[in-house]
Amino acid sequence: MINNSANNKDKELHEQLERVIPVAPLSLIVLPSARTLGDEVNSWLSKFRQSDHNIVKQDPAFRDYSKTSYITPALTPRFGSGEGKAVLPETVRGRDVFILADVCNYSLTYRLDGFTNHMSPDDHFQDIKRVISAINGKAHRISVIMPFLYEGRQHKRSGRESLDGAMMLKELIDMGITNFITFDAHDPRIQSVAPLTNFDNYLPPYQFLRTLLMTEGNMVIDKDHITVISPDEGAMERAVYFASVLGADTGMFYKRRNYSVIVNGKNPIVAHEFLGSDISGRDVIVIDDMISSGGSMLDTARQLKDRNAKRVFVCCTFGLFTDGVDRFDEAYEQGWIDKVICTNLTYLRPELMTRPWFAIADMSKYLASIIDYLNHDTSITNAASPTNKINEILEKYNRDNGPDDTPAEQ
Repeated sequence: MINNSANNKDKELHEQLERVIPVAPLSLIVLPSARTLGDEVNSWLSKFRQSDHNIVKQDPAFRDYSKTSYITPALTPRFGSGEGKAVLPETVRGRDVFILADVCNYSLTYRLDGFTNHMSPDDHFQDIKRVISAINGKAHRISVIMPFLYEGRQHKRSGRESLDGAMMLKELIDMGITNFITFDAHDPRIQSVAPLTNFDNYLPPYQFLRTLLMTEGNMVIDKDHITVISPDEGAMERAVYFASVLGADTGMFYKRRNYSVIVNGKNPIVAHEFLGSDISGRDVIVIDDMISSGGSMLDTARQLKDRNAKRVFVCCTFGLFTDGVDRFDEAYEQGWIDKVICTNLTYLRPELMTRPWFAIADMSKYLASIIDYLNHDTSITNAASPTNKINEILEKYNRDNGPDDTPAEQ
């Protein structure tokens, strides 16, 4: 079973933590925007620490090491004027605090002068700063977990425009955070704004592959049957890595834009030009950081099918679907896409759960492992480098000629 090798590896990794004491009692502050993910992460943390045999469990000084819940409540109420505040009902003095927030969760609302207003990324970012302010410097250490990097697409300046991504990171660092954790940053070079601060950027290729193997049958993973495609030049690095680990071929689409026109703040795409070898009869994996409206991704999938691709699997870290899912329903009916896999790191539309073309790559166990390692202040190289785990799962899949039916996990 695919589960066995992964569980054995997890056991080895957590045995390392049994020889290390945590830097401070763990406290997980989950903002309302990330409540579902936060509850799952908290459950995994509790399982980790109830099953290990760390010597600190017997030490009265570490009585809070093994608990059923590590979540510290945080309230973020709003006044009728739309102004907000953060309130911590209990102390976090001396604790190792991790603040988890999803800046893309538009489903939350608040009242503004009698109107219902949906929370924007700006609103969520302000709540993160309010919580840090409410901690008031009493915590031993503060880490911010922001799966979708706020303003990550404003990472460089072209003409007279703002550098919101860099300003965001600098502002949090000035407020006293020690660690910043994100996933699949649009451009991780944004960390150059504070090169001496711990900025961790994680990728989900193992979870993508595991979910794909468990939801699709009759797959042959080698250079003769699989091609990994980057939908644009910006995603080429992650596509090359994924293809290299799978031993597959790779290709890329080049977005030809009209630079004489600006629509919604960007130059519109005129056409997608394909650069790569023949994909006739091959399964194709398209990998990218996000699905926003989905127009570019669906055009890429259509062109791949026009080139006689056998099946098209789309793997994206963040499934925003800002224009809804109707276009993806039509694409599935027309045979352009066979499966879309997204992580649960951001809010997912409820209607996605009923779509036959959609699957979730669960990241909760992975994120819990990252928090556990950081709390023990030990190396997270094994967690950050999934190459060995990908090789193990491929070997097991090829040996068994198919995936099992157990739930996906890190």
